[in-house]
Parts: sequence; structure tokens; C-alpha cells
Amino acid sequence: MKRKEIHIVPNTDKGGWDANKPELSKISKHFDTKQDAMVWSRNQAIKEGRELIPHGKDGKIQNPSSHGEDPCPPKDKKN
Repeated sequence: MKRKEIHIVPNTDKGGWDANKPELSKISKHFDTKQDAMVWSRNQAIKEGRELIPHGKDGKIQNPSSHGEDPCPPKDKKN
């Protein structure tokens, strides 16, 4: 089963940040600030059980978080 994701990526054409669901052919939503994009995307990820994957201005992934069925859960069940 492929995991559902939301990526927060910089928009190099318009400036600002985009929330992108990879299965859609267009950007889900555009924001002026990364903070606004993160708030909206975190709510969507929780509501839809998605993995939230923010990217930096350089495109590198920064601190992803899972809000759904994790396909690779940690083996340590104590924490």
C-alpha cells in the first residue's frame, strides 16, 4: 500500500510555499509563508491520515511526521 503524503515545497515561480499531494496533478494550495503552509498541511495530514513532509528552500526534507498508518513503524514498542 502506497503511503499518502503532503509535501510543503518552495514555489520558485510565484514565491511563497505550496502544499502538494503527489497523487494530484496540480498544487493543493499556495501560501505566502511556510508557517501558514505547515499549519494548513498539518491539519490536512491529521484529518486524512497522511505523512507530512516539509522541505527547505534547498529542497531537502526537514523533519517529516506521520499522521496515519505508518508502513514502517518502529520495532521498539516501549516508546
